[in-house]
Amino acid sequence: MARIHVEGWAPDHGASTVVDVALADPEKVDEEVEVAGEWAPIDGADDGVEEVAFVDGVRRVDARLTLDEEDGPVPGLCGSYAVGAVRWDRRLRRSRFDAVSVGRLAVFGSGRIAEVPTAGRRLVYRSESIPDTDPAALLRRFHGAMRTAEATLAEGLSRDGVFVVADGPLNDFSATEKVGYVKSHRVPYLSVERRRVVARLGPGQRTPLFLIGAGGDYPRYSWYLRLAAIPGGHGWSGVARAEVASALSLETARRIADRVTAILPAVASEPHLDARAPQNLVPIGALERELRRRLGDPGVVYRALREATMERTR
Repeated sequence: MARIHVEGWAPDHGASTVVDVALADPEKVDEEVEVAGEWAPIDGADDGVEEVAFVDGVRRVDARLTLDEEDGPVPGLCGSYAVGAVRWDRRLRRSRFDAVSVGRLAVFGSGRIAEVPTAGRRLVYRSESIPDTDPAALLRRFHGAMRTAEATLAEGLSRDGVFVVADGPLNDFSATEKVGYVKSHRVPYLSVERRRVVARLGPGQRTPLFLIGAGGDYPRYSWYLRLAAIPGGHGWSGVARAEVASALSLETARRIADRVTAILPAVASEPHLDARAPQNLVPIGALERELRRRLGDPGVVYRALREATMERTR
């Protein structure tokens, strides 16, 4: 039986931030699905939705692994992720955590796989394998497991009739009322002329809808909205992007865009509380803290893993 070694250096050493693979060619954008011709900012409209669920996930690499095979060492990692929701009851002005779950996963390269011994009393890791040996590929597989869990939760809540705002791009494109909420801007989806409209948005205003990935496998309606005016900020400060599945009708997408644009400024974070303000919404920030707490202390988890693997090799 191949032996598993927990490496002695920091788990995140050498790891880079994982960016979701683009689901569409940014050049395939239809800017005229809602407004043909000249664009102007559009005011959001609160339609009185009674409950909103904010869905997010966090992940942590617990340890880097090496599988000691006869033909050479095989890289691996094990990590923990947690997903959950904050359900905001707008009638009662009350929020609560819901559907929080923790997953633990070990990923090995080179098509090899091994069972990670149970660490401590409750640290049980499910094992998977990928053909690649690149550490970044191991991390992408791990990150993908978390994103899948997020998408499953978001879809389940939306099918139960709850309006969902999921942190990050959409990962499920069925015709349910859920929104992918994107805080950062890596791809210039709009033409230069229409990007200027983004800079003119006031808080609670949005751009017209545009269709990303027109004619591709993952088309979705999207729009930019401004959450808050930032003193001394640039033209895109306080701006986020949102998206819904194009399986929804254009009228439904427009109604959701108006709703999101109107209500999200009320839960935008403040700079003195969150370094990612205002885009990191207050419910999302609270959920992230709770999910990290559910993962357990990283030092305790790491030591338990080392002890469990060393015990097996004795």
